[in-house]
Amino acid sequence: MDITNADATVAAIGAPADGGEQRNNLTVAQLLLEYLKLEQATTIFGIPGGAAVWIIDELKKQDTTFDFVVCRQETGAAYMAHGFAWAGGGLGVVLTTSGPAAANALSGTVNANAAGCPLLAITGEVAEKFFGMGYLQEGIDVDLDIDTIYRNAVAYSAVIASQSDAATLIEQALRVAQSQPSRAAHLSIPNDVAGTCVTGSDTTNPYTTWFPSAPSRYRTVPSSTDDAAVKLAFGDLSSATRPLIFLGNGARAALSDTHRLARFQKLVAKWALPIMTTPDAKGIFPEDHALSLRNYGITACAWPDVYMGAAPGKPSQFEALMVLGSSLGELATTVSNAQPFSQSLIPTEHFIHVDLDEGMIGRNFPITRGIVGDVGATIEALFEAATGKNPDPAPTKARLQLIAGIKATTSPFADPKSRDSDNAPTHPAALMRVINETMRSRHIFIDAGNCVGWSLNNLVVGAQLEYHSALDMGPMGFGVCAVVGAKIAAPKENCLAIVGDGAFMMHAAEVSTAAAQGAGAIWVVLYDNDLAMVSQGMGGLFPPASDWTDYYALGAPDLVKVAEGFGADAVAITKDQGPSHVEKALKRAIRNADQQKKPQVIVVSIDTQPMPPYGWPQMPAPPCAPTADESEARG
Repeated sequence: MDITNADATVAAIGAPADGGEQRNNLTVAQLLLEYLKLEQATTIFGIPGGAAVWIIDELKKQDTTFDFVVCRQETGAAYMAHGFAWAGGGLGVVLTTSGPAAANALSGTVNANAAGCPLLAITGEVAEKFFGMGYLQEGIDVDLDIDTIYRNAVAYSAVIASQSDAATLIEQALRVAQSQPSRAAHLSIPNDVAGTCVTGSDTTNPYTTWFPSAPSRYRTVPSSTDDAAVKLAFGDLSSATRPLIFLGNGARAALSDTHRLARFQKLVAKWALPIMTTPDAKGIFPEDHALSLRNYGITACAWPDVYMGAAPGKPSQFEALMVLGSSLGELATTVSNAQPFSQSLIPTEHFIHVDLDEGMIGRNFPITRGIVGDVGATIEALFEAATGKNPDPAPTKARLQLIAGIKATTSPFADPKSRDSDNAPTHPAALMRVINETMRSRHIFIDAGNCVGWSLNNLVVGAQLEYHSALDMGPMGFGVCAVVGAKIAAPKENCLAIVGDGAFMMHAAEVSTAAAQGAGAIWVVLYDNDLAMVSQGMGGLFPPASDWTDYYALGAPDLVKVAEGFGADAVAITKDQGPSHVEKALKRAIRNADQQKKPQVIVVSIDTQPMPPYGWPQMPAPPCAPTADESEARG
């Protein structure tokens, strides 16, 4: 083939006339921002620095388009971008300089990747001509290899080493981040490359390049499933006396479509198909729905086990389970830490597992039918499979009565009496109740620690609430920061974080980010002056528990003063004040956050004695431990 004709053919295929336009004299930094505008990702979280000067200069020039949220620490910036994305902001974007700044952003980026959150981390890098020369904060050709670190931690990482490959690598990062499931991607951009003009294939004007007209010109998402297998799976469910659907975090995007969720609710109502969720997916199917059995797994609702007929030493009695979008990991399948990956989850006949990643199907449990497919497409295929069919009225009615009976006779809460208590100091379960009753909508972020267990077991996440945790990685400080990003994404919606005092102190400085942005985020801090999940867990594993009291004490900090110093309105609920005081403070905080657009912090001195129902196992004695007789002889 003639080379000239070959070039023309490639140009015609790569740049269709109606799919974009020619752009001239764009630097790599400008090109990057053009792609972010195309993706409607114009809010960026981070901290500026010397290795990103071309990008941050361009952000300043385009400050009517871009909002660069200057954070206090790069890890917190990534958590904020995560919260921004989950509250409806689209793609989360983090920008940092090189070296330690890029390393700081890693934890938040990894967390987003594990949680299936669309996030793009952009890290500056020193100029290529200085690679390997000991230039300050270099992160490529030295012991600190940022690209290699990210490449081993998230779904995609690349160094834009030339202006000629910038568009290709930017598009690839966006394809990965915005795919389904969503993931985190990373781009490292050396300073000299960022300020260089992008080159194209036009030899007469090398600084002319083709730019796409829409993201659909360079990316798409999976949207198919195995229709025939789904039809058979629906037959398995509809013929069972006691079927069950188990929703994971991978179903979140599918059911965020309100039309699809409404149709799904009609389907399960018609066929009396009960629904439970993993902890990470809590609330994606409204927990106040008649067919919701709420969350399974860690600190589970009591209803699923009763419905499945699980009992110690006895197999489950239910026949069919369909899992949609869960990898069935430890926290999703462990009701008691004494029995991880509960075998009670195995039905007597049909175990159907649907996931886009075939590597997750059958990984931890034996299946009868595996379906590799998109959850949204699978739900649509279920609608199709049910079209024109009607359930047998007798077993359907019996199942509805069974579910209603379970709910009437079994409390969903591990300690309903404490949840209803108005005593002081405030019981953590009662604190969850107050939050539930006071904040009717919208976004609740949960940090790591005991607030996970208390909220999973005691919050009821109805249609107007969205519950956001990060249990795939479980980092402390996630909720502290993510709520700020959420409030920036959804300024007219209530955004509240439930956090422990240890986590709050990790990233309390980001309260000042909220204050600077006029973001009325709300923090409810469980104050016990302890790393309680650790101390209580160690007390359960290695008794007596009294040996661990105050072992991890935090120094009794005055978190009200800390919060006020960072620009928040703050109040303390003392040990002699109970849930009614929390309710008043929370109502005031919601009102002030909305009217004054100012961060609000409520520090609640909780009852330190109770612990969430984690079901800590007894640890066996190490093999080298002396027997009782040996200990007596030594004594």
